Amino acid sequence: MLRNIVPVTGLMLSTFFLLAGSGLTGITIPLRAGIEGWSPVTIGWIGFGYALCFTAGCVIVPQLVRRVGHVRVYAVLATLLAMSLLLHALFVHPLAWIAIRGIAGFSLAGAYMVVESWLNEKATNESRGQIFSFYMIMNMIGMMAGQFMVLLGDPATTSLFMIAALLYAMAVIPTGLSNAVSPQPLTEVRLDLGKLYRNSPAAMVGMLMTGIIAGIWNFQAPVFAGQAGLSGNQIPLMLALAMISGAIFQFPLGRASDRMDRRYVMIFAGIIGVGCAAAFNVIPGASTAPGVFVTIFVLGAVLFPIYSLVVAHANDYAEPSAFVEISSGLLIVNGAGAMIGPVLAGVLIDGLGPSGFFIALALAFAVFGGYAAWRITRRAAVPADEMTDYAYMPTTRSQTPETFNLDPRSEEE
Repeated sequence: MLRNIVPVTGLMLSTFFLLAGSGLTGITIPLRAGIEGWSPVTIGWIGFGYALCFTAGCVIVPQLVRRVGHVRVYAVLATLLAMSLLLHALFVHPLAWIAIRGIAGFSLAGAYMVVESWLNEKATNESRGQIFSFYMIMNMIGMMAGQFMVLLGDPATTSLFMIAALLYAMAVIPTGLSNAVSPQPLTEVRLDLGKLYRNSPAAMVGMLMTGIIAGIWNFQAPVFAGQAGLSGNQIPLMLALAMISGAIFQFPLGRASDRMDRRYVMIFAGIIGVGCAAAFNVIPGASTAPGVFVTIFVLGAVLFPIYSLVVAHANDYAEPSAFVEISSGLLIVNGAGAMIGPVLAGVLIDGLGPSGFFIALALAFAVFGGYAAWRITRRAAVPADEMTDYAYMPTTRSQTPETFNLDPRSEEE
């Protein structure tokens, strides 16, 4: 395995710094917004700006890469990310932060696309699984490390913004010095809603709900934790528990979906999501710190694996030549959901308190599982021997509704 990892060490280090900066930013911004007295609705609109520009980045960045190349685009995007954190520290105003988070969303989308396409090109059929498994491990380690870095400073000051900016700047160094050959041009993301829906209605609706769920978690989880009475030390622990649970259950849920109609696993995920919301609002003690940790750990088991589950289900019905187009279109649908989620949760948290966070999740999970159940009555499952392998589907970054895996080869080749 080491022989396969050494050639992409620089890209892996860049990924670590990128995700560490993203993890620290994702927890610092909601906490600072709360300190400033901004409402959960306002924080939701900040998340909307991020998701909107992240989706735009998926469409625009491939065109930039075609014009000037991977290394230059990546360096510019990492610079923009560092600048965005400095701008957050300089201009503490909700409208400014909506625009600034938009810059970060656009830049992160492009940075992920460049790194992942580079890894795709360096990997062979024999090493791809090992390389991307290690890549996802680096994602998780980087994200959790960044989240725990919140303990290094006070969100009310500029110190955490400075640290996050340094991490983004450090992400340029390993990639800039890497001797890895730049990959072929990125495939442009295309959106054909009619084709997506005809291919798999359950996948399209499921991906929209997945985006909503990710948006709720990414931008309102720290807000929920603060309102639920968790301390500054406990908030990153809560976020880490969800990620650890997602990593533990990613493979079992995926393998289960390879052996049955994936829509049954989608129904199961919906039930777990709704059940966690009910538990938090009904079971005595669930709103205390230990109760929150247990509930979030259970929620994490389905929170992160559902992205891969939906992509795998969509590809079950797609022709092999359409895999990239289908997955790319679903990415944009996911981005649309990520715009809705933070605002929806913000409204409910503002009106109902911390229980509104779980109610927002419950609504999305109910539609996610309920629609899959209805589709079972409308369309037969794909035979097991014709299903795509879940193990090769992309996974989602926590907080990052942000994970995708586009084929780096242009369609003309």
